[in-house]
Amino acid sequence: MKNFLPTTARPAHFSHVSSNVLTFADRAAHRAWLATQAALPAGFRVGTARFDFTPAEAPKPARMTLTLLALDQPTPEFAAVFTKNAFPGAPVIVGRQRLGEPTLGAIIVNNKISNVCAPGGVAAAERVCAATARLLGLAPTQVLPSSTGVIGWGLPVGTMIAALPSAVAALAGGSILPAAEGIVTTDLYPKIRRADVGAGSIVGIAKGAGMIEPNLATMLVYLLTDLAVPRTALRAMLTRAVGPSFNSISIDSDTSTSDTVVVVSSGAVPCPDLVAFEAALTQVCRELAGDVVRNGEGVRHVIRVQVTGAADAALASALGKAIVNAPLFKCAVAGNDPNVGRLVQAIGKHVGAHAPGTDLSRLRVRMGGIEIFAGGVFQLNPDKETALVAHLRNAELYASAPPKDGVFAPAIDYPPHERCVELAVDLGGGNAAATVLGGDLTHEYVSENADYRS
Repeated sequence: MKNFLPTTARPAHFSHVSSNVLTFADRAAHRAWLATQAALPAGFRVGTARFDFTPAEAPKPARMTLTLLALDQPTPEFAAVFTKNAFPGAPVIVGRQRLGEPTLGAIIVNNKISNVCAPGGVAAAERVCAATARLLGLAPTQVLPSSTGVIGWGLPVGTMIAALPSAVAALAGGSILPAAEGIVTTDLYPKIRRADVGAGSIVGIAKGAGMIEPNLATMLVYLLTDLAVPRTALRAMLTRAVGPSFNSISIDSDTSTSDTVVVVSSGAVPCPDLVAFEAALTQVCRELAGDVVRNGEGVRHVIRVQVTGAADAALASALGKAIVNAPLFKCAVAGNDPNVGRLVQAIGKHVGAHAPGTDLSRLRVRMGGIEIFAGGVFQLNPDKETALVAHLRNAELYASAPPKDGVFAPAIDYPPHERCVELAVDLGGGNAAATVLGGDLTHEYVSENADYRS
């Protein structure tokens, strides 16, 4: 019997408009809700340190945050999955090696520089781990490194090591919020989700806003739990949980070099039900994945595609990804324009190229619950057009203001709601299904990535 529950305490200044859709009136309301999610499981402490430095590759002032996640006692119960990019960052290379270690005692994270293909990158990551270990009384192999930020630059190792004592001194239990804030780069707000299982809990934080494509994302995710789950079981559960969550999202079809999802158990609380634990773990992963898309660079609409009636799961998933990555359709959604011809074009393009034997005579497509295509022809009229525009506007996270002096106003720094542009694509030819989340394509996305290193 599943007995996990999401935290349900809700201050008056935000609301839960349905069983799974939160809305927030302003940044303060969102922050208040984050606080209700942020209680650390037993056996963990977090601390951060911020410092200024000058990247060797670009001599101009920059700021880095070190985020330390530490266990009270090293644990054998940890798992991780990493990017499939053929140019993994040095922390990913080291992290894969750490999976063979008997125990883990801490995770050290830096933002601003991803330590990917930089000269001496692995050695730099190991030096930071060794310095962290000395301060915590651990072996270097008990520390897992993570980095996110600009690709190609080298870590300022000396400056990082000098800042580590401040991060250690800041270690405290209570709230994971300082860590959620510390790991961000272009994120507009921190992301925290939790679920309770018996007397224990799972609390997760995520960083991610761009270079998001299935097979993870430019994404760092840390899932902490006090529930004692055996190592082998925990690793199998994490592998299963990332499929319908982090591997079912896309912002821009680019796969990062630094993707990392880690789950660590302090083992402080007996786990009453492994099935319930896995369901809760998957729930937290799904919710964090949704948060990552919602906070995608320049994203003003989240697009949720539910593909059904597919011959197999691979086709259902691939078609969903093809739709959320179709540039013309993404642009139409950004402008609240229900140009459904671009949607059907994207479906036909993918099927024609990758599943040409698929019979599309029974294809049915709905947007916002409104049937737009069936029997091989569009099902449109003026009333549907009006309703489709209303659906797109209702899903808009914020309205884009015209640029002033060529510069767009910054996006709002909180998620006002969790509504999506809802697409249902029924191929009518099988029993397989998949759900994929993506975002629209806006001027702000282009501006963000044109100026990323500036």
